[in-house]
Amino acid sequence: MKRIYFWIGVAISAVFLWWAMRGLDLAAVWQDMQSANYWWLLPGVAVYFVAVWARTWRWDYMLRPLKHIPLRNLFPVVVIGYMGNNIYPFRAGEVLRSYVLRRREAVPMGASLATVIVERVFDGLVMLVFVFVALPFTPIPGDDGSIRAIVITASVIFFVAMVVFFALAAMPERFYALAEWLGDKFLPERVKRPLLDFLQRFLTGLESLRSFQNVLMIFFTSVVIWLLETVKYWFVMHAFSFEVSFFALMLMNGIVNLATTLPSAPGYVGTFDGPGIAVLTLYGIEKGLATAYTLVLHAALWLPITLLGGYYMLKEGLGWADFGHAVEVAEQEASA
Repeated sequence: MKRIYFWIGVAISAVFLWWAMRGLDLAAVWQDMQSANYWWLLPGVAVYFVAVWARTWRWDYMLRPLKHIPLRNLFPVVVIGYMGNNIYPFRAGEVLRSYVLRRREAVPMGASLATVIVERVFDGLVMLVFVFVALPFTPIPGDDGSIRAIVITASVIFFVAMVVFFALAAMPERFYALAEWLGDKFLPERVKRPLLDFLQRFLTGLESLRSFQNVLMIFFTSVVIWLLETVKYWFVMHAFSFEVSFFALMLMNGIVNLATTLPSAPGYVGTFDGPGIAVLTLYGIEKGLATAYTLVLHAALWLPITLLGGYYMLKEGLGWADFGHAVEVAEQEASA
């Protein structure tokens, strides 16, 4: 099954790459990349790591009902997780960082994975907010309404997911009792008990959503994180000979990161690049130049945190086999 999922991701990446490369003059792309002023990447990378530190603070805030962990101890765990997302498909890094957290701080994986899922939902909502905010200020000349339709559909999905999480967080005892009743009716004891134990740990991980103040803080931090990442888009843009508004880059950031929620090959190959190139070309940027910018931006987002994550991984004494071991531990925790 895992192999099937992997090849599904590769196929989706291939489709996006084909879409991005249709009619592309590779010589022009290479020329644009050679003429770029790469000094602009330095402030972009610096701002990106400020955003990673903000992600660490957000995760600490969500983990506090479970355990308060100093940011200096949590930061390497977050970086290892994002490195895992970059080199393994299906965001396997999220499982890896929960595994490292369990190993270092004895926080149950079921509870920490719940906070990670909530993070992703908030990130998706902020991406949608970026698109809705940016569109009135920078209407896309070539858009026939399809982008707005996609955004509205995604908004409904993320809104439903958020309502479900809020309901689970607000009434954990009732949902646990309902799950227990359903388990008594339809599941054998050897299956029911592990699932109920995992559900209990998962509900514990949603405790940060039980306070309206906590929800506002998580949402506000998520907005700051993605604004900082858009600032990186802005810095990298200055390395190339074109300019669009900050709102246009917010829109690109929102659409690109919504697309990367799809299954893909490791490193979001294709699902990042295709939509990014498409948005810029709709704003009138020549396709070769848009491609050069998007590829350099993708590399600037991928490489620094992957290298730092590899350093922390070696320092932690972890090997590549620990990716698989992390999944095994999560499965064992759900069934033991």
